[in-house]
Amino acid sequence: MSTYPLRLADHVMEEAKQVAAEDNVSLNQLLSAFIADGIGHRRAIMTLKKRAERGDPAAALAILDRAPNVKPDAGDELTGEVKSAAKPKT
Repeated sequence: MSTYPLRLADHVMEEAKQVAAEDNVSLNQLLSAFIADGIGHRRAIMTLKKRAERGDPAAALAILDRAPNVKPDAGDELTGEVKSAAKPKT
């Protein structure tokens, strides 16, 4: 196991202490978990970016073009103003 002196802004440290107390864990355990979680998220994003680079945008759009033009099921509607980049179906 390794140690590392970490400098945190006072307000961040206070929030971390409060969260650790709420979760009934040590500050060290909380920060270790947050760091591990952040690394996992970063790795997932990097993997998705690498996969996206291998993708073929034209093939992806061709798949979407084959999707039926139907109204969404009840409860699946978009809310608010949404501008679509998709071309209208004719």
